[in-house]
Parts: sequence; C-alpha cells; structure tokens
Amino acid sequence: MNTNDPAVSVVVPVRNEAGNIAPLVAEIAKALGGQWPFEVVYVNDGSTDGTDAELKRLGAEFPWLRRVRHKQSCGQSSAVRTGVGAARAPLVVTLDGDGQNDPSFIPAMVRMLETDATLGLIAGQRTGRKSGGFKKWQSRIANGVRSAVLRDGTRDTGCGLKAFRRDLFLKLPYFDGLHRFLPALVRREGYGIGYVDVVDRPRGAGVSNYGLWDRLWVGILDLAGVWWLTRRKKHNPEIAED
Repeated sequence: MNTNDPAVSVVVPVRNEAGNIAPLVAEIAKALGGQWPFEVVYVNDGSTDGTDAELKRLGAEFPWLRRVRHKQSCGQSSAVRTGVGAARAPLVVTLDGDGQNDPSFIPAMVRMLETDATLGLIAGQRTGRKSGGFKKWQSRIANGVRSAVLRDGTRDTGCGLKAFRRDLFLKLPYFDGLHRFLPALVRREGYGIGYVDVVDRPRGAGVSNYGLWDRLWVGILDLAGVWWLTRRKKHNPEIAED
C-alpha cells in the first residue's frame, strides 16, 4: 500500500440527506482524525434535493471527502457496494447518512478488525432504538425470522454501522438487500463476527428515504436464497503453494 493511501474508508450511502451531511462529516473526522489515515466516500443515490451541492461544497474543504453519484436511485445495498468498490482502504466502515449512527463507535470497531485476523465483520447492534413503534415492531419481527432461519447469532442486522474487510465484502454474492445478511454470508466464508453495542440516535434533518416494506416483505425471497447459499458451501479450502 502506498503511504498516502487511507487505512480506513468510511462509506456513507445517502438519498436526499442534504441537511445531515455537514454534521456527520464533522463527527466522522473527529472520530478518526489523528488515529488512522482515512477517507470518507459519500454515495449520492439519485438525490433530488441539495445533497450533491452540499457534497461538492464540503469536498472543496476536505480533500479526504470523496463523492460518487448514482444518476438514479438504485437502493441502499447498491449504494453501499458502489462505495466499497470505490474505497481505497483495506478496512471499510459503513454508516447511515441520516445521523442515527454515532461515528464515535468507529475506532473500537476498527481496532477489533486490526487485532484479530479471524474476524471479517464487526456489526453494530443498536440499543435504545429511536424509531417509531411500527418501525421497531417490523424490525423486531424481521430480525427474529432471519435469526431463526439463518442462525447467524446476530440480534440486529439492520444497523447501518458496520466494519469489515474490503476484499472479503467484494467476494460475497451481490443482491439487493445484501447489507441485511452480511453476518450469515461472512460466516459462510469462514470468518468470525464481532459485535459492538451502539447507541441509536434520533434522525437529524429530513425523513426516512427507504420504505418500511423494503425491510421485511421484500426480504423473504432474499432470506430463502441466503439460507440456500449457507447450506451449499461445505468447507473453505486450506491453500498451500508448493
């Protein structure tokens, strides 16, 4: 790796989050500054508000802030994959762009990956959920069904705050909704999962951009597919070069 390359890439997918960008960028810089060389990759997923203009303004101020744009909205999983593909660091952190994920938890997650090569993913698990009652109920049902079917040992896969190895992520089969099934797919590749309890915060400006139904009913077919994948792979080969 070039000495000028970042050690950590933070990927933030956003759609119509103009009012939340500047505060979150400042928090990310505070959390990582002086600890690792880092970059922040914002993926503008077809926003129609002032998101693009705000990212350009901040990009002129902060050289470590990079901008990638989808001409039309392709969804959160697609935006995450675009950001990870553009990232230059071996370790990647993702978080939601609405301000509900607290960047102060990022250093602990990165250190866990750095100190234990057997871990492929560090998953944030939310405490003190600030969402409305119906959204929390739906999330509880979805997490319960997923956990019962996949037995992935994860209480909350919907938390956007995650840290993982970039090369591992790019090896995983891609589909819309991938981010909700990362623990099961990472275990399938032979890696362990670490967990960090993170405090859920109220949304900053704006309203939620990804529909409630996307989180539960649309995921049923994905759940069946991931169940099939986890049972089709037998062993990870131990490779030795003669």
